[in-house]
Amino acid sequence: MSFRSANIARRATSALMGIVIGLALVGCMSTYATPGAPADFKAIGVSRESLTDTSINQTLAKQPLATFPCGIAAVRIQAPGYHSHAADTFGSGNYCVVTTRNIETDDDWKKLKNLPMVTGIAPLNRLLLPTQLNTDLELRQAAASLHADMLLIYTIDTTFHVEDHLSPLTVITLGLSPNMSAQVVTTASAVLMDTRNGYLYGYSEATEHGAQPANGWTSEAAVDAAVKRTETKAFGKLVDGLQETWGDVIKNFGGGAKVSAVH
Repeated sequence: MSFRSANIARRATSALMGIVIGLALVGCMSTYATPGAPADFKAIGVSRESLTDTSINQTLAKQPLATFPCGIAAVRIQAPGYHSHAADTFGSGNYCVVTTRNIETDDDWKKLKNLPMVTGIAPLNRLLLPTQLNTDLELRQAAASLHADMLLIYTIDTTFHVEDHLSPLTVITLGLSPNMSAQVVTTASAVLMDTRNGYLYGYSEATEHGAQPANGWTSEAAVDAAVKRTETKAFGKLVDGLQETWGDVIKNFGGGAKVSAVH
């Protein structure tokens, strides 16, 4: 075979191999398909808007409506069926309102009344409230009847237990020895809400610990005393925290008004 013939043969062989490989690829492609395009979330109702629950969207859509200076209505609420020897309650439903100011001192109210850009603090009473209490709407309606732009809602959470340190002495001394101790923990919590639409401006929380020596015969009275004392201190701390919270409210919503220190 001449050099020219051999060269032609090699080119023919290469062309044949190219055809064979091409046919093989065509055969593979005819039996394999890509997995497919990604799902269209919008087509099945999943979007940025639908990923947020309707109730959450409604909450996020609320805007502050209070004007400054403003009046504030205040109310203490507790769980339904709340009972205390030193406090009266009103209403039934998901919560009740404490109508007795037994832990709030005059100094506490003075601090709240003296907050910058506050025209006054008005406690809600039973005359303004319906007997059925289910949501914050009933409280905001009562606040609106006082023409208060904001509503301060607070609650007290107290736990306590009695420890007997020297139980045998209870019998020996007929309960005259202060061998028992009432341990009390109180957390006071509050939120500041827009009367018109429930917009939440801020919150505050404070905790106080207390203890009261007692004897086996008067432990209930000692616990009541310790509870009231501890709750009073917790509320006082809560008011101090609300002063700081109010400073942030004025800064963010009060049109840039300067907030002076509250004494």
